[in-house]
Amino acid sequence: MIAIVDYGMGNLRSVEKGFKKVGVEAEVTSSARKIDNASAVVLPGVGAFRDCIKNLTDLSLTGAIAKAIQKGKPYLGICLGLQVLFSESEEFGRCTGLDILRGKVVRFRITEKVPHMGWNTVNVVRRPPIFSDIPDNTYFYFVHSFYVVPDDKGVVAGMTDYGLSFTSMIWKDNVFATQFHPEKSQEMGLKVLAGFGQFVKNS
Repeated sequence: MIAIVDYGMGNLRSVEKGFKKVGVEAEVTSSARKIDNASAVVLPGVGAFRDCIKNLTDLSLTGAIAKAIQKGKPYLGICLGLQVLFSESEEFGRCTGLDILRGKVVRFRITEKVPHMGWNTVNVVRRPPIFSDIPDNTYFYFVHSFYVVPDDKGVVAGMTDYGLSFTSMIWKDNVFATQFHPEKSQEMGLKVLAGFGQFVKNS
């Protein structure tokens, strides 16, 4: 069973429905015990980085998520679920993240409208297993004002152009994360969720 982490923020039901549509068993939970027992973890999210970290901490879930990743369980982060993997964010002043990946989260400083909202393409830099059936430069749905800047460029799996070229997908071992929303990205988004489900099955 895949645990979809409920910390009071994010499109949890949309993600759960997306997995159900592609025949993958997933359950929304805020229980550290269930996360410990799950075969994989999904952390979706929209909203502020600081609120996300605070809610995860208040629910005693930061340790459960870190432990799952360290054990090699497949992890899928969506939007904020990508950003909180990193060391820190500059949103509303410096805030410490989970520090699973070194790097920071910074605000768009561009002439284009912020937030970056709507459909945009993902240029595949390294093809993760969950992207095996997806062509390069496929359109996905985005909504965000901040983006990640990894210290190690080797974790970058996809880039997107919006006033500048930013990291829109990362992959390191069992950790996958997207800045875009697969659950809002119709057929191709469902293929990402199905690809993650297949990776979990094969793990």
